[in-house]
Amino acid sequence: MFTVASEPLDGHVPEGPLPEKWDSYRDHLQLVSPNNKRKFEIIVVGTGLAGASAAASLAELGFNVKSFCIQDSPRRAHSIAAQGGINAAKNYPNDGDSVWRLFYDTIKGGDFRAREANVYRLAQISPKIIDHCVAQGIPFAREYGGLLANRSFGGALVSRTFYARGQTGQQLLLGAYGALLRQADRGQVRIYPRHEMLDLIVIDGRARGIVVRNLVTGAFSVHLAHAVLICTGGYGNVFYLSTNAKGCNVTATWRCHRRGAYFANPCFTQIHPTCIPRSGDYQSKLTLMSESLRNDGRVWVPKKPHDPRPPNEIPDEERDYFLERRYPAYGNMVPRDVASRAVKERCDAGYGVGPTGMAVYLDFRDAIRRDGIEVIRSKYGNLFDMYQKITGDDPYQVPMMIYPAVHYTMGGLWVDYALQSNLPGLFVLGEANFSDHGANRLGASALMQGLADGYFIAPYTVGDYLARSKPEAVDASHPAAQEALKEAQERIRRIQGVNGKRSADSIHRELGMLLWDKCGMSRSAKGLQEALEGVRALREEFWRNVRVVGLGEQLNQNLEHAGRVADFLEFAELMVLDALHRNESCGGHFREEYQTPDGEALRDDENFCYVAAWEFTGVGEPPVLHKEPLKFEAVPLQTRSYK
Repeated sequence: MFTVASEPLDGHVPEGPLPEKWDSYRDHLQLVSPNNKRKFEIIVVGTGLAGASAAASLAELGFNVKSFCIQDSPRRAHSIAAQGGINAAKNYPNDGDSVWRLFYDTIKGGDFRAREANVYRLAQISPKIIDHCVAQGIPFAREYGGLLANRSFGGALVSRTFYARGQTGQQLLLGAYGALLRQADRGQVRIYPRHEMLDLIVIDGRARGIVVRNLVTGAFSVHLAHAVLICTGGYGNVFYLSTNAKGCNVTATWRCHRRGAYFANPCFTQIHPTCIPRSGDYQSKLTLMSESLRNDGRVWVPKKPHDPRPPNEIPDEERDYFLERRYPAYGNMVPRDVASRAVKERCDAGYGVGPTGMAVYLDFRDAIRRDGIEVIRSKYGNLFDMYQKITGDDPYQVPMMIYPAVHYTMGGLWVDYALQSNLPGLFVLGEANFSDHGANRLGASALMQGLADGYFIAPYTVGDYLARSKPEAVDASHPAAQEALKEAQERIRRIQGVNGKRSADSIHRELGMLLWDKCGMSRSAKGLQEALEGVRALREEFWRNVRVVGLGEQLNQNLEHAGRVADFLEFAELMVLDALHRNESCGGHFREEYQTPDGEALRDDENFCYVAAWEFTGVGEPPVLHKEPLKFEAVPLQTRSYK
């Protein structure tokens, strides 16, 4: 099924005490002089928070940057959809927060499957992110006296989340987008919207460029540089139904993987507990309700199974506030994986509500009585409006109904401490890498990681790589560039040439249902084996029977989607294999065979305390597993408890 590499993988974590690693590391990096920076070209793929901040920062330093995105504008990147907030250890409420506590909560929340040094660095950098964003003019919520407001998120006993109502991602992205456009206006950044990366160009073992397709004209082109940064987000849409935008995909990272970059922990996918439940087969995506709502909303189900009464007619003594009952220390603010499993358990046991019985209530009655409707409106008004427009129910009057859905992916391309993959010159930022969240991401930490990577880490580490390696100039006539170009063109021709009877969307939907049932919130060895066989059969069906209408030399979204589905069908096999090989439960990876008597995740630290980084050997061929051992020196390994 797979082979295991004999040598452990080295994350190149610097020596020294944990709080001093990053400062010491920066002090010893090599630098590129200002006059020489203009000699280097850098490619940044993706324009979300990680990509836009990295491109703007590197251009500000004097490097020449090319920025690519599949959207018609960089500001349409999916970071714009993030709602609830961004974490930072500034301790404004004076409630006991610190860099250490943010670090500890993140390690614990990820169920001890993240690299300690990277997580501590993230916590260290977090206060600077807020200062930087305030300087950009981000309209964070403020207290009456003018100080920035904070609220709590799952997995924390302090309030450290900065927010702009329910539009935090949008406001932060507009700040990064403004910084990017400033550099474009100066001529330091060239922006290529509606261009999709279809392959990575590797020359002499180093990442040197990409092959892209213009999504409007269908034209292919080669772009070469001295370093490539992948900032293309996660792969949650492999499940078809997710909270991600429909354009989110795995193609860029998977193309890098096929060229030699290791893919780490692909089975670590996050299920978000507060989403609007699925209502029918016609749906193409799901809608997230921010985790911040659990600050004031109480999660409950009727104590009587299949209770037909409207929620407002059920008295308190006949309600089960099950998160508060099971986890008294954290209550409704337990981490996402814990809350999601608890919701699923109640629904599976017959206590679910709504037409399908696959939902629970998120109720704001008590908060409105306590604080008044205007206070709740000021905190969550746009979220309440969105819910009402989608469902027709007014959450000021009746409880919301929620159910878990696929949201974020903790797995991604393997990177070392410098955010560089095993391929020199290929850097991976934000959700596209694996490094900071372990097996479960705490809420409000995605925006933190994307901006930390782009504004405060990559500008140092990319410069160090360029100063040390001094890669020689190459042009599009290089054999490796031409080979990658021809392979990308041939793949598109092959997809168009199948001329079968099924749409790519129908195959994608079938793949998503298979993965949700067998490799979703709950997994078993039997189900995962069935998923492996099912994925392989679907991949054969795709290449035998997919039908793509329209031409390749024009705007053709059927063709775009088909190419991404083809990559999902290859990636899905690795994701299932990773879940099958990890005989333990940790965070969002819940194997039914490995749980405590009270239904919590049961880790196996003796055998699985490592990053699983997979090497590509061919489609359908056994991959090679490279293990990076995880060492926990500052926070000893322990069983998570939120009770």
